[in-house]
Amino acid sequence: MRKTLFSKYFYICSSIILISTAFLGVVLLVFSVQYFRDDQYTLLERNVKQSVVLTNLNYSANGYKYVDPAYLQPFYQLQGQAIDADIFLVDVEGKTLLCSNTTSCTHVDYLLPSAVMERLKTAGDYRETGKLGGIYKTSYYTVGRPVVGSDGQTVGAVFASTSSAALTTFLVDIFQMYVISAALVMLFAFIVIYFVTSNMVRPLQDMLAATRSFSKGDFSIRVLVEGDDEVAMLAAAFNSMASSLAVMESTRRSFTANVSHELKTPMTTIGGFIDGILDGTIPPEKQSYYLRIVSGEVQRLSRMVRSMLSIARIEAGELTIAPVPVEITDIVTRTVFTFEQRIEEKGIEVRGLDAEKHLVEADADLIHQVVYNLVDNAVKFVQQGGYLEFGYRNDGGMTFISVKNSGEGVAPEEIPKLFDRFYKSDKSRSLDKNGVGLGLSIVKTIVNLHNGEIFVRSEPGQYTEFVFSLPTSQQNKKSLLFRKHDKQPPREAPGQSQQDPGRGTKP
Repeated sequence: MRKTLFSKYFYICSSIILISTAFLGVVLLVFSVQYFRDDQYTLLERNVKQSVVLTNLNYSANGYKYVDPAYLQPFYQLQGQAIDADIFLVDVEGKTLLCSNTTSCTHVDYLLPSAVMERLKTAGDYRETGKLGGIYKTSYYTVGRPVVGSDGQTVGAVFASTSSAALTTFLVDIFQMYVISAALVMLFAFIVIYFVTSNMVRPLQDMLAATRSFSKGDFSIRVLVEGDDEVAMLAAAFNSMASSLAVMESTRRSFTANVSHELKTPMTTIGGFIDGILDGTIPPEKQSYYLRIVSGEVQRLSRMVRSMLSIARIEAGELTIAPVPVEITDIVTRTVFTFEQRIEEKGIEVRGLDAEKHLVEADADLIHQVVYNLVDNAVKFVQQGGYLEFGYRNDGGMTFISVKNSGEGVAPEEIPKLFDRFYKSDKSRSLDKNGVGLGLSIVKTIVNLHNGEIFVRSEPGQYTEFVFSLPTSQQNKKSLLFRKHDKQPPREAPGQSQQDPGRGTKP
């Protein structure tokens, strides 16, 4: 069965919680055992000390000769019952003399091992978890302290023993409480993890559903973005990608439709005229006329194919630029001269060709294509007797070049579409019979390759101006700096007049 991201994340988190809970349970039991043992030893030691004090008092009261069982027995019984332990007094040989348990005391039947007594004499106390040399059949906690005589010598010892079986009961109680608490905590944690995982995975599931729709050509689905974490950022990026795909798909369909339309019209014209020549519909004396029309349509198709290939090369990254210092004013001037005949036919006034030189960092061939397309556009749409104006401006490391022509201008709603492929305004369709609507798209692409921008300004009925920017050449920046300094006359030292070399002091 295929494991989903939700199940993987849920199982991993659940496993971590289970392992952590089990580990905490083990740690808790270990510390509980240690705590219980230390607590039992502390309790036994406290009562043994009190018993030793009472025993010493009774022993000294009897002249350090004997202890009175009738006096000590009630105290031993009271303390033993209070802590559920056996408290017994032994002599230096390990023989039991007195025990708090008067009904079933087993100590009187045994002697304490000599090792126990030797350790008590040497260390001053005794502590053990065991059977006390075989006296007990099960494990007991045992604590002992010596009883000393008048000369400071050990004459006996008081021991307190309690069964370690209470530890099992204590651990069972602790374990039951822990299991119940851990079960409630884990149930709550599993519920929280379930909903948190669901919320975390839901955008990914939505993205999966959206990609399936994308594969079918539907780019309208968007993923809900909530919060500002990585998943939300991924969802936002996914929506942005979906929008880009939708635009690309719309562009592709529009491109296909436009290409089909642009190819269909000249192909229909070419096919119709050639068929007319072949079947004799067009008389021989008019064939040359229609063949020239066919030739024009073929050239139009050739231009369109070249433009489409140029765009394809640029988008595929096959077209690389080699920026070098280029005199943009010279490119503009030479390009304008290629339109000399058309300019003279329309009586166009050309302005701005006498501007000072401007160097930019650009690929000369590509920028020539940009200037050519813009000038061709300007000459095409300038009215009879109008003007064509060029301008240059340096600002912020960029050189701005403007190509302006008088004429009908462009409507404001059409300006954002001018750089779209195959877009031709209504005015353009009536004036530009040979264009295919790719020139400005190529211009924008080339300018962007040079890290520049292009925009349009237009006033309907007055003018249209295209302005594009290119990086200013370092050489041009230095020349501008020198010219700036040259405009400032040198300052004279106080009391010193200017001198003209070779002519002496000026009057």
